[in-house]
Amino acid sequence: MDKDRVIGAGKQAAGSVKETVGKVVGDQKLQAEGKAEKFEGKVQNIVGGAKDALRE
Repeated sequence: MDKDRVIGAGKQAAGSVKETVGKVVGDQKLQAEGKAEKFEGKVQNIVGGAKDALRE
């Protein structure tokens, strides 16, 4: 498993937490940051998956 996949999964999880906390406290900025971090994590996870596929 490529390190990008691990880091991407972590960013997705952190983004989900930020987004949820933003919703709970009504902080639009925190909610937007969480969505952006989730998206960044998804992209990094995809890149890691592609690297894994190329190695196989």
